[in-house]
Amino acid sequence: MVPHPREELFSVLVVDDHPLLREAIAARLRSMGAGTVYEAASVAEARARAHANGPCDLAILDLGLPDGSGLDLVTELRSLGWNRLVVLASSDDPYAVRSAFQAGAQAYLLKSASAAIVTDGVKRVLDGGVYADPTVAPLLATGTRVPGTDNTPRELSAREVEVLQLVADGQSNKEIGEALSLSALTVKSHLSRIGRKLGTGDRAQMVALAMRAGVIR
Repeated sequence: MVPHPREELFSVLVVDDHPLLREAIAARLRSMGAGTVYEAASVAEARARAHANGPCDLAILDLGLPDGSGLDLVTELRSLGWNRLVVLASSDDPYAVRSAFQAGAQAYLLKSASAAIVTDGVKRVLDGGVYADPTVAPLLATGTRVPGTDNTPRELSAREVEVLQLVADGQSNKEIGEALSLSALTVKSHLSRIGRKLGTGDRAQMVALAMRAGVIR
């Protein structure tokens, strides 16, 4: 259970190649209750921190790093047991936003975001939720098209994509509900709706269709 920032200290890794922005984010996190703040300016430094210290309660990562892909780093940290990942990016391109969530991020924030939005996003993720910067949220709401078993493209909502990604990660309905702050019954309803759209009630086939469409990994 991750401690609530206003009650107990939490640990965080901040990855950004701009020192001033990195320091500003670190200061904001300390004001929210971060007890340990590790900093990294590159993918290599982030990897070294991750392997030396193990998973932190939270990581905030820039996508545009000088020595590699921030998206690949998100995927890598996720595989190492980092469950709360926040992407901080300059781009509001829909593909970049969706790619970040598909890689395993729980939040997507723009570098131009106000301190209040950053605080809201971090709190949401620490509480186990998912957050999109208000500027990019409408882009996610447009959903993603996945061909069903009859090859007819069906529109999946952003939430349905999130649920499918967690199914692909091998999580149960209960675990998905905990990750997305939903009841297991609501998760089951989402899966039923996805099944009707894609023409199959088989979880593995739903995941396969979404992977083939490039919607999830």
